Amino acid sequence: MQIKSSDFVISNTKVSLCPQSTFPEYAFIGRSNVGKSSLINMIVGQKKLAKTSGNPGKTQLINHFIINENWYLVDLPGYGYAKVPKIKRFEFGKTIKNYILKRENLTCLFLLIDSRHDAMKIDLEFMEWLGIKQIPFAIVFTKADKLTKIQLSTKFEAYKAEILKKWEVLPEIFITSATKRTGKSEILDYIDRINQELK
Repeated sequence: MQIKSSDFVISNTKVSLCPQSTFPEYAFIGRSNVGKSSLINMIVGQKKLAKTSGNPGKTQLINHFIINENWYLVDLPGYGYAKVPKIKRFEFGKTIKNYILKRENLTCLFLLIDSRHDAMKIDLEFMEWLGIKQIPFAIVFTKADKLTKIQLSTKFEAYKAEILKKWEVLPEIFITSATKRTGKSEILDYIDRINQELK
């Protein structure tokens, strides 16, 4: 898939205020500072479509972008250890939960994982919750350029083994680097394949 257009649509905290659910929707989520905004910008080929920051918790709203005039890309608030007040963390959680459970045209949730870290309980529990709620999701390992090939392979295999303790089949998995533009075509082709199946 080629990105011909990518435009900001709306930011909000309520599912009821999201755009009319005319097109399939692909949302990106992950722990704070996982490199979500950088990955989104890499995927669409723009430097500043999604706002990036070195400070965790920068994304605090549901951000909708219309891609190629026929599908939505959604930048969701991060979860985890953002340096924001406790009440704000609770609001993030409620916002995310409501969006995931109530957004009818959510086609796939891309769950971002920092490839440098071992499997974290918060991510594994989130995957389990998605499974229970029957939410389609794929895993995206970010910042692959920060590791050597051997280190990346070791982390990747260990993570897969951890997931298979609870899952019979692995979800779709992508390895990416926003810096080196790794994984862009794979993710876009995956989205395109799903879009074609929905026609």
